[in-house]
Amino acid sequence: MEPGIPVIRVFVMPAVYYGTKHRRENKNDMPEEREIRIQRLHALRDQGIEPYPTTVERSHTIADVQQHFDEFVGPEGNFTLVGRVRLLRVMGKATFATIEDGTGRIQVFFRINDIGEENYRQIKLLDVGDFIEANGYLFVTKTGEHTLHVRKWRIISKGLRPLPEKFHGLEDIETRQRKRYLDLIANGEEVKQVFATRSRTISAIRRFLDDHGYLEFETPILQPLYGGATARPFITHHNALDRDLYLRIAVELYLKRLIVGGFERVYELGRNFRNEGIDRSHNPEFTMLEFYQAYADYNDMMKLTEEMIAYVARQVKGKPVVTYQGVEIDLTPPWPRIPLLEAIKQYTGIDVDQYPDKESLGAAMREQGYEVDPNLERGRLIDDLKGAMFRKGIPELKQAMFLIDYPLDLSPLTKKHRSKPGLVERFQPFIGGLEVGNAFTELNDPLDQRARFEDQMRQRAQGDEEAQILDEDFLEALEIGMPPTGGVGIGIDRLTMVMADQESIRDVILFPAMRKTTEE
Repeated sequence: MEPGIPVIRVFVMPAVYYGTKHRRENKNDMPEEREIRIQRLHALRDQGIEPYPTTVERSHTIADVQQHFDEFVGPEGNFTLVGRVRLLRVMGKATFATIEDGTGRIQVFFRINDIGEENYRQIKLLDVGDFIEANGYLFVTKTGEHTLHVRKWRIISKGLRPLPEKFHGLEDIETRQRKRYLDLIANGEEVKQVFATRSRTISAIRRFLDDHGYLEFETPILQPLYGGATARPFITHHNALDRDLYLRIAVELYLKRLIVGGFERVYELGRNFRNEGIDRSHNPEFTMLEFYQAYADYNDMMKLTEEMIAYVARQVKGKPVVTYQGVEIDLTPPWPRIPLLEAIKQYTGIDVDQYPDKESLGAAMREQGYEVDPNLERGRLIDDLKGAMFRKGIPELKQAMFLIDYPLDLSPLTKKHRSKPGLVERFQPFIGGLEVGNAFTELNDPLDQRARFEDQMRQRAQGDEEAQILDEDFLEALEIGMPPTGGVGIGIDRLTMVMADQESIRDVILFPAMRKTTEE
């Protein structure tokens, strides 16, 4: 026969099987399709065929074949391809299928006269979702489809559950995030592109910092004391040491110890853990970049940060411009530098300088309709105002910018401002209204640092569970002497949200933290 028959879908499972809201109540009830597939698995083994072989042959990826198809086409060819069956049509003595590997898709054509009657009968045991190995030559059908004409083939992995159908089988957002492997299969290139963007973003950051003389280090994830940020930790217990340890909330205090020890440019890119709420920009396990440079201040680090992010955009997007949630954002340096308290006054109507304590500031916030936590100190209330300002959706706050010069009581690890009493030399980069980082001229006065830690401990005693812990070992390191230093932290997940134009942090984390289902 002349191969030119169009490929159609022949198997679609209902979407409800994959939805968390509509699963069967009895977990022991096997769906009918799964039972059929298990029967086919046993049938293969009854014929002496191992459906999960140890070794696989592959001569080319599908992308290689598609890219050089005109050179490879012809009956003298000999190609062995592997992949998952995505489409399948069995019609008498001929069968068409489409297979997909990690690089692309191609049609394959089976004919009983070519592979033999016994081998052809095994196609009846083949399902959409199975992986196969197929050997043959390349040709073009009458409809112009690039196709592998199969000489021999075999199943190399039998799928026991059906795939979600692309357009109807996996639309539920929670299911996509909870079962990312199904999301990657069903929504294919769209989802893969997001996580490829994440990978390229991280690679570009490393190249930039390496090219600027930074060295990458790894510091403890399990720490005897947690510090370097305002957050609640996760606590675990080490049996052999018989002591509680904490999953780190930041890497700051350990990297600063390296600056004390003589390294001048250091960075770490890794996981942090904070026992906090989950929302569109927060996940309890997240990826953070921190980098520190001796003999630098926050002005130097601002310049380096905007250059780095523009560089990342050029590497990932091809130009220093991104579109985030419908807004085009130019990341070309220099970015505007806006004093925090001026921005709060302009966009909330509250002049923080007029309210010197938490009671008066809280009263002013309540008058404006803002919720006020009575346990929070003045600095944390200012931070709440900053968040409220960005939630207003003001267009000019969607562009790339630095908020600079924060109140002293909001920044316990930051050096006091050289010319503005009551403020510190701190900045935060914002892109698309997202806070993507935090940075200081680092505090290196050990006596001042001790006093600030003691004030944090006082705040903890008054009910602020996120206030920082006094770390005697870090204070001892500071007393050895730390040179003037600038430091920056960048949230990789949030930066990826911008680069990949994703609204939720869960869409840029492969396996985000999820609430328990009724079945767990």
